[in-house]
Amino acid sequence: MIIEKAKEVIRKEAEAILNLEKKINSEFEKAVNLILKCRGRVIVTGIGKSGIIGKKIAATLTSTGTAAIFLHPVEGLHGDLGLVRRDDVVIAITKSGETEELQQLFPLFKRLGVPIISLTGDPGSPTAEKSDVVIDVSVDGEACPNNLIPTSSTTASLVMGDALAIALLEERGFSAEDFAFLHPGGYLGKKLFLKVKDIMHTGNNIPSVSENANMKEVILEMTSKRFGATSIVDEKNELVGIFTDGDLRRLVEKTEDIFNLKAREVMTRNPKTINAEELAAKALNRMEFYNITCLIVPDVKRVPVGIIHLHDLLKAGVV
Repeated sequence: MIIEKAKEVIRKEAEAILNLEKKINSEFEKAVNLILKCRGRVIVTGIGKSGIIGKKIAATLTSTGTAAIFLHPVEGLHGDLGLVRRDDVVIAITKSGETEELQQLFPLFKRLGVPIISLTGDPGSPTAEKSDVVIDVSVDGEACPNNLIPTSSTTASLVMGDALAIALLEERGFSAEDFAFLHPGGYLGKKLFLKVKDIMHTGNNIPSVSENANMKEVILEMTSKRFGATSIVDEKNELVGIFTDGDLRRLVEKTEDIFNLKAREVMTRNPKTINAEELAAKALNRMEFYNITCLIVPDVKRVPVGIIHLHDLLKAGVV
């Protein structure tokens, strides 16, 4: 019984969403064009559950390149109307179209000359009559068995808000790079913007020994810097090789006296490297492709200027 009731709620809300497709018409197009021409911000307002949906719509618009802010109708009547400017556009959300607090705000919006887009469940309501653009988000009924609790209606408003945001996004040519710029702390932002130079280790933290160094020096450098590897440089300080923990294990297995060897005799020549200006995500791809855990970062003269480890990428959230 419980499972079937839950499925019924999902079916009803899904039907409400599918019915919205028939309501995408010239009014929707007018709303998009009105927002595209807006030189200010989109002021989203609504009360109760509609207000909660309004906050989400405002957040979605803002994150996709359309500056938006939520205005609580009651707070708007007590000073917050100062947030609204003549260049703004209002999106008002109301199921009944008769929300008293919104009705009190509308004359003030009109006085400022701010156009109003309404998302309402009643296209013939007072809210619709006072709006410049009316988007019908009516539903046949709530998913609530008593047809009282806002469920299907709030879902419909939410989805219509998403439709507006995505239509605006596409009209603006808003790209993944634009999205990443607005979400620098998210995975996509880090993937598209974080560079090797932003997280690599530099200066004295770079493990490095001369190609003429003995194995004791090599091992001590690897141990003290804790990268599991060290770069090998020539007399010009140019990168000529790398020696790793794996190289050390393999060397011990086949050589009895490793301490008589020089770095140049045991190093791996032409080590895998990466440019400091490359994206950190590219460093990760290179490590995965070659099954290694660190990359040396040389400058144009092949002098090591940094080192980046898999752990650095994990810590930065690139993985």
